[in-house]
Amino acid sequence: LYDLVGDFGLAPGSLAADVGCGEGGHTIRLVERFGFTVTGIDPVPRHIELATLAADDPELARRVRFELGSAEALPFANGSLDLVWCRDVLVHVADLDRAYDEFQRVLRSGGRVLVYQMFAGDQLEPREAEWLWDTMGVVPTSADPGRADAAIASAGLRVDARIELGTEWGEWAEEQSGKSGRRLLYAARLLRDPPRYIAEFGQAAYEIMLGDCLWSVYGMIGKLSRRVYVLSKS
Repeated sequence: LYDLVGDFGLAPGSLAADVGCGEGGHTIRLVERFGFTVTGIDPVPRHIELATLAADDPELARRVRFELGSAEALPFANGSLDLVWCRDVLVHVADLDRAYDEFQRVLRSGGRVLVYQMFAGDQLEPREAEWLWDTMGVVPTSADPGRADAAIASAGLRVDARIELGTEWGEWAEEQSGKSGRRLLYAARLLRDPPRYIAEFGQAAYEIMLGDCLWSVYGMIGKLSRRVYVLSKS
């Protein structure tokens, strides 16, 4: 994803938004790698608090800030941003039309949007999907790639690239770090002895932990599919 941003040719000091920034890791890396001035947006106050603490370096703090906000109501003026970065967020957004309308509104002429999203794969069974979506707070319609394509078209954004990542990303991550294998191990333990973990953490936390583990595993085996959109104003 960062390589794609590098290909955009945006100059240091370009204005960017990290929509759904979480604890600010990608926001900070966009500043460090490209010299952008970046605002991280997230609807969760605790995320904003943690992200602000992570950006405590004085030099970094000059180029990054964090604000409460959502994809459907971005706190930026029309045509003010060079880059909108949105990684693994829109599957949780109910109104995709409004989110992509907002991306189009805040983007300047010549600016770019990069969206990474996980979608339901062909091998994901309906009962699996129903449980996983509910556990992970996914909006079912937003996990449909056709729905995303329609929202992008409705907003008047041009699709410069639509990249199907398939399972390769998960395979590479497994080779490099073993992350997916560990998640599979954790899922096996959670499924083997639910009463133990439910007693320790509670039902809700148990299901979130299991869903998070399966999210990574499902992405690796094709039950979930990864896609990247590179967009600009048409």
